[in-house]
Amino acid sequence: MARKKKKMGLVRWIVLLCFVGGFGFLAWWSWAIKPYSTSGNSVKITISPGATAGQLAEELQERQLIRSALMFRFLARERQEDFKLYVGDYQLAPTMPPSEIINRLISRSDSPDTDRITIPEGYTTQQIIELLVQKGIGTKEEYTKLVTEGEFPYPFLKDAPKGIHRLEGYLFPNTYNIYVNTTPYEAIDLLLRQFAKELTPDVQTQLDTMKLTVAQWVTLGSLIEKEAMKAEDRPLIASVLMNRLKINQPLQIDATIQFLLETPKPKLTYEDLQIPSPYNTYLHRGFPPGPIANPGHASLQAVLNPAQTNYRYYVAKDDGYHAFAETYAEHLKNVELYQ
Repeated sequence: MARKKKKMGLVRWIVLLCFVGGFGFLAWWSWAIKPYSTSGNSVKITISPGATAGQLAEELQERQLIRSALMFRFLARERQEDFKLYVGDYQLAPTMPPSEIINRLISRSDSPDTDRITIPEGYTTQQIIELLVQKGIGTKEEYTKLVTEGEFPYPFLKDAPKGIHRLEGYLFPNTYNIYVNTTPYEAIDLLLRQFAKELTPDVQTQLDTMKLTVAQWVTLGSLIEKEAMKAEDRPLIASVLMNRLKINQPLQIDATIQFLLETPKPKLTYEDLQIPSPYNTYLHRGFPPGPIANPGHASLQAVLNPAQTNYRYYVAKDDGYHAFAETYAEHLKNVELYQ
């Protein structure tokens, strides 16, 4: 009889603990979904490329913008189909509940004080300036002065060429949330800051191993960005460029000629290939003076991880891919076949 009473008592304790635990969970939930406080100034949060919801949740909790990182991660997971972090600065306040913060961050939910701007891969400095001016962020004159003379605290710019192409290659393509009252300097610095995040210690170690400078890395990335139409071709084109550089064969990249023209042409002429410029890779061996566009992450990675081939030639096909060849004779056959 005593054993039976003992068992019944244990059951009552289990039921009571479940009840108390459930009540405690509901109380925690009610607490966690509320704003951190009823007052407080807004805080600027910067989202960098590759940031995850979990990392953001921890930062928001540390900055006293939310009560629980766990709750934020749960709510973000519930909105998984919509939740997508965009690089840029966000103005968030401790008076916002987690759900409102998430609504501010997800795609198609722009902050009223920011403008979402996409810088496409392969855009030149001039094209980026035109885009920012169209968005109402500064004037062309301001950007021209900044690009040629502006002082930015990034070591990778110390060997950049002078003039309008000084920042070419380092204005990192991405989607940014930019405040409507952002100054031209802040806009340019935001793009440079994102490029700086690409230049990790591991990348620098790999560049040292490959005996490439940062400028050479970005220059090759820009050539690949302008030449490759398909992702699969990037490491193959990187292989061609590396193989040519090894034997001091001219790179002969059409995109460097297009870079010299005021208006790109669908087909280059023999006269175009004779333009007297150090950027003309038909006339000059080795690297051009600098990048010819701003490459994205994939093209920069292709330089670091080129395909292992003996290819030294390629020609564009109608489907956007390229046909590759090891010898000039094979290349001529490809030209006849595809062009």
